[in-house]
Amino acid sequence: MKNVSETIEKKDRPVRILQYGEGNFLRAFVDWIVDILNEKSDFNGSVMQVQPLKQGMGDMINAQNGIYTTVLRGVQNGKPVEEFRKITSVKGCLNPYVEADYEKYMQLAESPDLRFIISNTTEAGIAYHDGDKLEDKPQISYPGKVCAFLYHRYKAFNGAEDKGIIAIPCELIDKNGDNLKKIVKQYAEEWKLEEGFIRWLDTACDFCNSLVDRIVPGYPRAEADSICERLGYKDNLLDAAEIFLLWVIECHGKTHEDEFPTDKAGVNVIWTDDMSFYRTRKVRILNGTHTMMVLAAYQTGLNTVEECIKSDLIFPMAKRGLFEEIIPSMDGDKKQLEDYAGDVLERFANPYIVHLLLSISLNSVSKFKTRDLPSLLGYIKKKGELPAVLSFSLAALISFYEGTEFEGPALKGNRNGEVYMINDSPEVLETFQKLYSASYADNKEKSEKIAKAVLSKSEWWGEDLTLVDGLEGKIAGYLEKIWTDGMTKAIESL
Repeated sequence: MKNVSETIEKKDRPVRILQYGEGNFLRAFVDWIVDILNEKSDFNGSVMQVQPLKQGMGDMINAQNGIYTTVLRGVQNGKPVEEFRKITSVKGCLNPYVEADYEKYMQLAESPDLRFIISNTTEAGIAYHDGDKLEDKPQISYPGKVCAFLYHRYKAFNGAEDKGIIAIPCELIDKNGDNLKKIVKQYAEEWKLEEGFIRWLDTACDFCNSLVDRIVPGYPRAEADSICERLGYKDNLLDAAEIFLLWVIECHGKTHEDEFPTDKAGVNVIWTDDMSFYRTRKVRILNGTHTMMVLAAYQTGLNTVEECIKSDLIFPMAKRGLFEEIIPSMDGDKKQLEDYAGDVLERFANPYIVHLLLSISLNSVSKFKTRDLPSLLGYIKKKGELPAVLSFSLAALISFYEGTEFEGPALKGNRNGEVYMINDSPEVLETFQKLYSASYADNKEKSEKIAKAVLSKSEWWGEDLTLVDGLEGKIAGYLEKIWTDGMTKAIESL
């Protein structure tokens, strides 16, 4: 069987995008979009990927000449949809930790064709690393690499205003572009680079904030052989994703759609000067519904999001929490919010996406603060009463974190005799371990003391939640019900 790279001829297009990150998400999101741009517009550009870490997928990508197949599958209007596409937009992948590749990587800074930097280096990637130096080859941190690369470009073009770069980070943190720029400028000042360069970053470059939305499971390991049989070629880089896609890009000043003509490609990209509505909508509806339902659902014996949607117990709870509590707590057009919520539930039901509840459970304390607490407090402010499902989901979080022993950095939970790993920050896990190691007279005392201790952790929630009228008693009551009757009966009584 031929390799995918032998089945299609790739056009030699100039590198217009430098992409930090070669993983599944960017290849099924940005590189997929660029492939369509090349087909349907005059963009005529390719992507050069850069490994953010020493170990990566570069060798595999280069072995296939940057060519791979995206496998988009989902449910639209109740019907299954499947779409295969050979991606030819990737020029290749450089590993800057290898000397020869580092030279090629820095040479790209001198290219007049280069216009964009795009990245997905995980949420931890946009961070300062003490000790990075300009002369490092390369720097350890992603912002350090960007600063050194842009400084090389600034010098190569003598600070020409038209040779600035448009950076669009895709990391899942708020104001990702603003944060990247802040740290890049911190390095510039620390390295004592000239004022002209710092001005050039402000006037010639734009560090856009962006919000990405597409579920990308990646390589479909269990089905890879059968998919390749259907396609008639071997592809070691198959990349599976859902059909749905949304990219919101917040620019400073003018948008850059004239240079990155996503409108001509017909893809769902929104250019704006304020993405706050879209971010709030996604975080509170999509991410918030995940966090609201998964910890309770896992404790009833479910393991995937699809199982939650098929469950006669969990789905009604999730739907009630979403449409009767989360959406009413939000500002904005109600129909638009409800339409988006309907799309979210359809995406959750996608039978091709295996989304594990334990994966979503990672760092649930900080996730609840960001995703669900604003809805809980917003509902109280608007309705003057406590929201039942959101309050219950906080109690379910507290019961999910029950454990008294560690295995490595994780706290060991127990689901009907089955051990599961609770992963969060050391401080969070140590707090729960101490609370659950204490002795209590009965479930009532246990519920009251643990509810009070957890809700009073203002460093977790941004405020002391015991001061929210009635919340402490409600959470304690739910916890006593969970520990006395079990999670399934507690949800039924809800």
